[in-house]
Parts: sequence; structure tokens; C-alpha cells
Amino acid sequence: MIARFLQRAIEEGADFIETDILASKDGVLICHHDVFLDDTTNIADHKEFADRKRTCMVQGVNTTGFFVVDFTLEELKTLRAKQRYSFRDQQYNGKFPIITFEEYISIALDAQRVVGIYPEMKNPVFINQHVKWADGKKFEDKFVDTLKKYGYKGAYMSKEWLKQPIFIQSFAPTSLVYISNKTDSPKIFLIDDVDILTEDTNQSYSEITSDPYLNYIKEYCVGIGPWKDTVVPVANNYSQMPTDLVARAHALDLQVHPYTYRNEHEFLHFNFLQDPYGEYDYWINKIGVDGLFTDFPGSLHNYQELTSPVSKDHRASKLLHKIAVLISSNGKV
Repeated sequence: MIARFLQRAIEEGADFIETDILASKDGVLICHHDVFLDDTTNIADHKEFADRKRTCMVQGVNTTGFFVVDFTLEELKTLRAKQRYSFRDQQYNGKFPIITFEEYISIALDAQRVVGIYPEMKNPVFINQHVKWADGKKFEDKFVDTLKKYGYKGAYMSKEWLKQPIFIQSFAPTSLVYISNKTDSPKIFLIDDVDILTEDTNQSYSEITSDPYLNYIKEYCVGIGPWKDTVVPVANNYSQMPTDLVARAHALDLQVHPYTYRNEHEFLHFNFLQDPYGEYDYWINKIGVDGLFTDFPGSLHNYQELTSPVSKDHRASKLLHKIAVLISSNGKV
């Protein structure tokens, strides 16, 4: 399913395609949102895997389910993806397999235009605990090795980067610091909800959003990726007064790429009157973010088209042309 949706995102005008990267039991890097398979695959239909269900500690929480680290790539390829939200289109359930990191990269490289990638090193602490590579390398090493294999390199806005754009993201600051000596590709430090500690350093939200910490992380990252409801807090489904996180990040020359923007009324706050364009306008023009993650790239692309000066001039030009045609046809309007 992810391959089809990534291709559709490209068709709808996405500048970057995003995915989470994990590892299989045999050390192959794969694309999957969670370390467990229960919510987004048909694993429950595969009775041959029933005995694989177990309880693991994931970010300090005992979690019971089927975990990607207990399956080889060959076994994972027998599963099919499903939509986790019941209010979304279910027609693609059971049709598409899990894809590898390399297959994801190929989707971007095979596009008819330049399309960036935005892969996340997902749950690196958990992956390194459960998956061991024969060469002694870590998950982060394998992640960077894959990017280098396909030519991803270069600092932000360098010639190499513009040819194959990439942002590397992670919630684990130590993983971002670790790979900073292995690749100069730009990195984004993801920031979770206010009550969730970092998985590797057990730091609080207030600690990692403090000026001293942002000043520290800017040595390794070009920006931060906070959950949008922590940048602009929400009460009773109404957006409240924004925090100063964006301003403080910008003062330190850090970009801000919040996540995740979605069209459905379940996610749109009442302030925006069920209008995703209104939400994009607020975040881009009032809050001043530098980029954002969306499940609906087509809507964002349409918003950008409708609000760009070039687009407005083009529409005005088309209208003037129609008027000119009427005048030339009828002699008057």
C-alpha cells in the first residue's frame, strides 16, 4: 500500500516522500510505520505466525503484538497492508506488500522529476536491541550505507543535495549525532508530545525544546520536526495561542517542519471550519513554518497553486484572454 500511496503523492505534487524505516529479523531495512504489525497489516489472518505474538518493551511501555524484528523479509513479504483508520478508504486493504528501504528510494529516483526523500530512523533503540548484523554494524550504519549506495550526499542546498534532496529524521537525538560523522545530509530532530520522553536519552519535552538544547542540537541538525499540537496547543478541539518554539528555533537558524496535517474532520481543529486550506494558510503564513508533513499532498499542492503569485497572474491572464476573445468575436462585451 505504501508504494502506491508514495507514487500517488508524487503525482499530486509532493516535493518529498516520507516513510519510517525499521529492520526485519534478517537485517533488511523495510518501510513500516510501527515496530508492531497488528494495526497496519493482515498478520491476524496468518495463522502460521500465531506463535510469534509476544510482549516487548517499546519506549518504556509493555506492548503486546507481532513485531517486525521477529520476521524475515521473506515472511514479511507474505503480509499485506491495511488502512489503520476506519474512516479512510478501505478498498486497498490486502492488495500491497511491505516494501524495503531500497524499493522506497527507487520510487523517488524513478520519478519523472526531482523528488526528495524524507526517511525516518524509527525506534533505533528497539531495533538495535533485537536485530544484530554479522558485520557488527548498527541500524544507523545500515541506514546510512543504503543512502550512500544510491548516491545521497551533500549538505543542505549543496549541488549534490539539490540533485537528490533528502532530510533524515529521527526522534532519537543520539542516532542523529552518531550519523553526523558518517553523512553530511541534512537531519531533522523530531519532537514528540509534551508527556513523552526521548527513547534514547529519557529527556522531557521541556528539556529538548529549551534554548540550551536547541543550541546543542543545531550543531548536528538543520531543523526540528515537532508535533503541531505542541507548537499550537489545543483545548476542546480549538487551537490556542501559539508557543514561541518556532520563533526560538528560527532565532537559532533551525528550520521547523511540524507533523502531521490531515484533511479529515477528525483532525482539523474547529478554528479552520473544516477547511484544510485554512489550516495550511495559518501555519505557513502566520506561524511561519519552513515545511510540513501531510497525508494529503494534493491538497497542499492545490493550496500552493491557488495562492502563488504566478498562479494568480496566470488565472488573470486567462480571464483577460477570454474577455479579448469575446470582444474580438462580438465587437463589445
